[in-house]
Amino acid sequence: MRVLVIGSGGREHALAWALNKSPMLTRLFVAPGNAGTAEVAENVALDITDHEAVLGLIRRENIDFVVVGPDAAVVAGLGDDVRAAGVRCFAPSKAAAQLEGSKSFTKTICDEAHIPTAAYGSFDSAESALAYLQTRSAPIVVKADGLAAGKGVTVAMTLAEAEAAVRDCFAGAFGAAGARVVIEEFLEGEEASLFVLADGESYVLLPSAQDHKRAHDGDLGPNTGGMGAYSPAPVMTEALTAEVERQIIRPTLDAMRNRGMAFTGVLFLGLMVTRDGPKLIEYNVRFGDPECQVLMARLQSDALELLLAVAEGRLNSVTPKFSAETALTVVVAARGYPGAFSKGEVIGGLDAAEAEGVKVFHAGTRRENGAVVSAGGRVLNVTALGATVAEAHARAYRALSHIDWPGGYCRRDIGWRAISRG
Repeated sequence: MRVLVIGSGGREHALAWALNKSPMLTRLFVAPGNAGTAEVAENVALDITDHEAVLGLIRRENIDFVVVGPDAAVVAGLGDDVRAAGVRCFAPSKAAAQLEGSKSFTKTICDEAHIPTAAYGSFDSAESALAYLQTRSAPIVVKADGLAAGKGVTVAMTLAEAEAAVRDCFAGAFGAAGARVVIEEFLEGEEASLFVLADGESYVLLPSAQDHKRAHDGDLGPNTGGMGAYSPAPVMTEALTAEVERQIIRPTLDAMRNRGMAFTGVLFLGLMVTRDGPKLIEYNVRFGDPECQVLMARLQSDALELLLAVAEGRLNSVTPKFSAETALTVVVAARGYPGAFSKGEVIGGLDAAEAEGVKVFHAGTRRENGAVVSAGGRVLNVTALGATVAEAHARAYRALSHIDWPGGYCRRDIGWRAISRG
């Protein structure tokens, strides 16, 4: 089977690495890919926002199956265009992808299906949003309605900060994504992520994970796309997972089906475990990044068979198997991220790091004159397995010590919540 993965991040390297193990695979392409995907697949330089160019590649290379990685490509409806061309595709429809593409759409689904989530208001003008803020107290959360590369969320500790975030959104700080703003109550508790594969009728729960969104140790600093993750997350007990399935997952999938938008693909739940029980923070309609890296590290089943079963509507015929070990990944980012950062810096020591028994997934990298150089904000994902979170943590950071890149930085406390539980 000839397979194409769309994307260029750590998630796509992890997916390509897992797909490459399948005996069903005959040839693997990644568009546009990175220095890491080039080790397991053939990179194709391509503008993935140009759907006609993607379809041209599919025809030219006789692609049998397409896996769409990034949020923007999913929300833009690339999956629909691929399927319309008669090719199987792992991605939800554009209509179903509104669960990520519009936070106000997700809130409407929550209202309709009585899904526990933060109290909110949705606004199309700065004036109405600012007026709403005057009736609330801080801390409070301001979100750009659309996709903003993980950076359109402000957890405001003062009303002045919230007002500034509202003005930024409507002033164009996040482009079209900020043309509408959702303001939510601040939820206290512990965050966790849960993943669901769905084929429109059946669904299967995947393991939990916990991401680390803040840039610096101790969950300080600005929000990022994710600075590390581990799986499973001890906070997601069997009882809590069953509660989430009953109160959030089933009602959401039923509501989407009832709207004629049956969900097919991977649904990623961002959850807050509060004193009042689990509440939905947000949905993503693709694998998280860096959560995908820890899931793929633990996956023991044939990844191609699993994703193909989703696309073909026969998910009830497969049972995914995962290692009982913990996987932990540490993101190495360019210094300055999520703000301004440099590119083109040579990175050494990658082979020495992997010699420690870990997998280094590439994100923002490219090859230049035979060397791996930085080409983005989040650049590497050092991923280790261990019997416990503490063991996986120690292995990942031991391997990371071999990486020679003065321009990079990472958090040193990935997995701290689970480790502190003992």
